[in-house]
Amino acid sequence: MKKQKLRRSGAVIIANLILLLGSLAWIMILAVINGSVGFLCAMGVTLMGAVGAAKALGEVIPLSYGLIIGLAIGCGVLRGLLRYLEQYSNHYIAFRLLAVLRDRIFGALRTLCPAKLESKQKGSIIAMITSDIETLEVFYAHTISPICIAVIVSACVFLFVGFVSSWYLAWIALLGYIAIGVIVPLISSGRLKASGVRYRAEFASFNAYFLDSIKGIRDIVLNNAGEERMKEVNDRSDILLRETKTMKHDITKASAATELCVSLFILASLAVGIALVAADMLSIGRMVIGVVAVFGSLVPVIAISALPGNLTQTFASGDRVLNLLAEEPAVKPVENGQKIAYDHLKVTDLSFSYDSETEVLSDICMYAEKGEIIGIVGESGCGKSTFLKLLLRFWQKSHGKIEFNNVDIDHLDGDCLLDNVTMVSQATYLFDETIEDNLRIAKPDAAQEEIEDACKSASVHDFILTLPDGYKTRVGALGDNLSAGEKQRIGLARAFLRGSELILLDEPTSNVDSINEGIILKALREQKNRKSIILVSHRESTMAIADRIYRVEGGRMYEQTENRIQT
Repeated sequence: MKKQKLRRSGAVIIANLILLLGSLAWIMILAVINGSVGFLCAMGVTLMGAVGAAKALGEVIPLSYGLIIGLAIGCGVLRGLLRYLEQYSNHYIAFRLLAVLRDRIFGALRTLCPAKLESKQKGSIIAMITSDIETLEVFYAHTISPICIAVIVSACVFLFVGFVSSWYLAWIALLGYIAIGVIVPLISSGRLKASGVRYRAEFASFNAYFLDSIKGIRDIVLNNAGEERMKEVNDRSDILLRETKTMKHDITKASAATELCVSLFILASLAVGIALVAADMLSIGRMVIGVVAVFGSLVPVIAISALPGNLTQTFASGDRVLNLLAEEPAVKPVENGQKIAYDHLKVTDLSFSYDSETEVLSDICMYAEKGEIIGIVGESGCGKSTFLKLLLRFWQKSHGKIEFNNVDIDHLDGDCLLDNVTMVSQATYLFDETIEDNLRIAKPDAAQEEIEDACKSASVHDFILTLPDGYKTRVGALGDNLSAGEKQRIGLARAFLRGSELILLDEPTSNVDSINEGIILKALREQKNRKSIILVSHRESTMAIADRIYRVEGGRMYEQTENRIQT
């Protein structure tokens, strides 16, 4: 198994996550104050009991028993109120930040899409949006405040024990705080870090594989590959289970180490208290008060020692989220660039490489006028689809020019480009909504008449009317209720509804039979005078409607005529 590593240190991840608080920082400060004062009030209940015991042992306490009981009750009531305010503040911050993080992740995905996301597994992204974000909720709601509260409470108890009881006992308490709240968590974190990262990585990988299995269930059944796929799912599940057990085992050992340190600290505190009393350096009453205060202050410190198990998950999830937010898009969007109304396209000496070494396209030249259907034909994998993506600036061209109305694509406003150019891919994706909703993605405010006209142009209107609810019919999850040809024609209708002057069609007939191919080509021919269409296909028959044809071979493009091929 490939070893997974964090790109950032735990301290850097925590710092970045805290910076995301922004204007919510003051609510976090309020939560810490409420939590600290609230825990001191909780300690006040038992401490008042110790004060009463000390008074009964003869210690001079300037408080009556009635007042001591009243203070104990008051501390208990106040503790409940402050605890509520602390938890409310923490969870308010957590859930507000979850919404902000999800918004930022979707924003990052929108910027990276579609070029960078072509190589990413969708299941891994879903795991990030769901599981990783939920893990960060634990960090904001149950990690930041406990650490701050432990520090504040420990400092207050150190000073209280030193002034009221004994500085010897106070220093013992401080050493215990450092051992339980700092040394043990650091050691545990180092041991848990690797298992936590491996678990998160394996969890994301399993999600991705399982989602692919669900999406491809039909092909798995048709190819009788169910047993092999099930075996692989079970194997991956076993790996995930082993990583889970390893992580839980490490967490258990860390908890055991903490419990051992706490027991030793309690014994040390009692021994020092008894020794001080035996040496007449401290009265029994003040010893009781000091020891009870020290024991009562252990809860928030123990909470810190239990954090590494959660922090390893937080680090792994936070690192993955921060990696996505920091990832650079394949191309930088052009904002406030030049705007056009499409009339013609000219490509000159265009070259492109994915890795800056091996050229996929080389010295491409072509042009398209409004009212033309341009055909691009070639074998699968020759670079036809890549060429269309370059026309939409999904990738940054390596060399040459792509000019719309004599304006290079690198200077063309990004929104304007997408308004003028639309692409229909090989496999049209339909959301699990109604047909009308799927069409309105192209133009949300479209009138019903516009939608129907677009569907008539794509020769799919009559088919839609045969469905039980017409345009209100739900297409079903993954569009399984429609054939490939029907989905492709709906995708074409979506492009027509968009209203772009240049339509790029990537293998629009590759997944359909000859009848559906004829219907789609007829629809395109009828749009010829209104649009400019660039039609990519490996089928020679699809090129019958093209006014001009370019052939792609070996990464180069040639214009083809009836009798010869021109370079």
